[in-house]
Amino acid sequence: MAERAFRKNIGLFDSVENLKGIGPKTAEVLKKYGIRTIRDFFYNLPRDYENYEKPTSISEIRPGKVVIKGKIDSLSTRRARKRNLSITEGIIRDNSGAIKVVWFNQGYRLRQFEPEKEYFFTGNYEFRNGKYSLTSPSAVLASDLDPMSGISPVYVAHGKLKSSDFKRLINNSRAKFAEIPDLLPTVRSGVRKDALFFAHFPNSLKSAEKARNYLAYEELFELILAAKLNRQENDKLKAMPLAFDANKVRTFVASLPFKLTNAQRLASWEIFQDMEKNTPMNRLLQGDVGSGKTMVAAMAAYEAISNGAQVAFLAPTAILATQHYEVFKKLLEPFKITVALLTGATKDKKNLKTNIKNGQIDLVIGTHALLTDDTEFSNLGLVIIDEQHRFGVEQRQKLMLKSPPELAPHLLAMTATPIPRSLQLTLFGDLDVSILNEMPQGRQPVVTKILSEVEIKRELYPKMREILTLAPDAKKHGDRAHGQQIYWICKAIEESGVSEATSVKTRAKKLQELFPKYRVEFLHGKMKPSEKDAIMAQFSDGEIDILVSTTVVEVGLDVPNATLMVIENAESYGLAQLHQLRGRVGRGMSAAFCYLVTSGELRPSRRLLELEKSNDGFYLAEVDLKLRGPGEIYGSLQHGALDLRIASLSDTKLIHWAQVDVMNFLQKPENMLEYSELMQGITKYQQITTLN
Repeated sequence: MAERAFRKNIGLFDSVENLKGIGPKTAEVLKKYGIRTIRDFFYNLPRDYENYEKPTSISEIRPGKVVIKGKIDSLSTRRARKRNLSITEGIIRDNSGAIKVVWFNQGYRLRQFEPEKEYFFTGNYEFRNGKYSLTSPSAVLASDLDPMSGISPVYVAHGKLKSSDFKRLINNSRAKFAEIPDLLPTVRSGVRKDALFFAHFPNSLKSAEKARNYLAYEELFELILAAKLNRQENDKLKAMPLAFDANKVRTFVASLPFKLTNAQRLASWEIFQDMEKNTPMNRLLQGDVGSGKTMVAAMAAYEAISNGAQVAFLAPTAILATQHYEVFKKLLEPFKITVALLTGATKDKKNLKTNIKNGQIDLVIGTHALLTDDTEFSNLGLVIIDEQHRFGVEQRQKLMLKSPPELAPHLLAMTATPIPRSLQLTLFGDLDVSILNEMPQGRQPVVTKILSEVEIKRELYPKMREILTLAPDAKKHGDRAHGQQIYWICKAIEESGVSEATSVKTRAKKLQELFPKYRVEFLHGKMKPSEKDAIMAQFSDGEIDILVSTTVVEVGLDVPNATLMVIENAESYGLAQLHQLRGRVGRGMSAAFCYLVTSGELRPSRRLLELEKSNDGFYLAEVDLKLRGPGEIYGSLQHGALDLRIASLSDTKLIHWAQVDVMNFLQKPENMLEYSELMQGITKYQQITTLN
């Protein structure tokens, strides 16, 4: 306490422009990448550290990652026409010998080096195109390194700001580290101020590791504290108890055209128990693509409506809302339940909203149109949000506030992104989670195969011709004699001289030439919403045979007749996103296939190999967590919702420590006032972790 009172604290939440060397232009660049405050700046930790203490002499170099110290000459740049690459080459020499060095699409290297100065080069020494060379190494001027330490931090480049720019800016603020306040009352590993300092200015790899370990604990502490506080707030709310009626539920289940899986039965029972309480349910239903979340949601809606409550179902896109509407209408209308669809395209909205307000509509399924101020409910008791991460906190809260006065609706949020157990515990704290880890009977696993670009003509095109002539799997395919359908995923929209990815427009044109008897269309995120919906609807109705698209089809399109997915430049996607894209096929009863097309000559990455051998989203989520460790794990899964700076959510020991310390922290209410910087900083985590 004494140290805390003695130290002069800087304003961690002041603008980053208050730091030396950061003017309006630099601040603007930083803000684009989420670095707005002084705290954001100091916690922008190095992504790695280069160890220059013991470089390898060229005469002793072996394949793999190496650090060498030497001078460079004979630099030149040429173009590789076939791959549209610029190749910069040179020779690095030390007292023991010389090796070739090569960079791809880094023409600035030609102007970077002075021939009489020594540099440290860090990169992979590997066999390429018939000879060994040092490939795309980083380079640091030897005289720029701290003579007292051979450890140099490496920062993520943001726009025009390179790693060296961040290093310079951090150095400018070196004296400020002594003013940074202690955020936490508990210190398990090292001293708080030293941890942040040594993360940026390590005197050894061991000190850097120790510092990062503490800062990871600090981050987990904030995240778990936010989840616990949200749970406490939720428990103070009151909700409408919705009684479980076993006979009615049995009758409803008996009417279903298929048998529920055991996972669906368990999840439904957990939901029914929650809804009987007078505190609002706050449950996340997570299941792999095609695991039957919609059926569980339908049972929850039926139970709520049987108790006289209204239900609101929020979907991220109009076409997905329409698909849900058709399913729910078929399931519920035989039980005299009124179901309505409310989207931007709905006609006579005024009359529909009047009926919702008067309680004449039991279940309304819609998009953002549900959130408007003039959409009012008579007795809203249950809110279901599909792909909840696609909606902002304010949007979710706006819907929750449409319940009767002084009552909060029960909330069931759904996600098709399998979340690892360790991430559930950390991110959601005491949030209730139901898991669907079984597939309905009859579903076949998607056969996945990795292909190189040269194998497309020999293997992929014949497979596409076969798919296009197979008997349709969809219930509706018009009067056309065509067969099953195909997705082709591209990375870019327009051709770019920089990107290797082929644009959707160019790829669609080429495929139309190759398959002239079939209709090929393209889809991308820059199209107008009405245009996107029209293309998706036509594909869903079987009017389009091959849909060439960016990742906009990742969520929200259920086309049982689509049985082949091609993902171009597959190595440029994360494992979770690849699995989500693959989930667009295999939704019917026919065999389905996914081809992961890789560019370049390198062997497939582990994440592609894992995807090739497994269809289990929960297993792949755990693999993804282990492969990437600290960083944007949840950010990737949930589209940027949470960008962890350093914590590894697979570190169960650190998570346990943080959970114990959070509980101790909450037992002393005065901590909330004393550690004001901590409480101010966890606001963003509270917004992310809460579901209502």
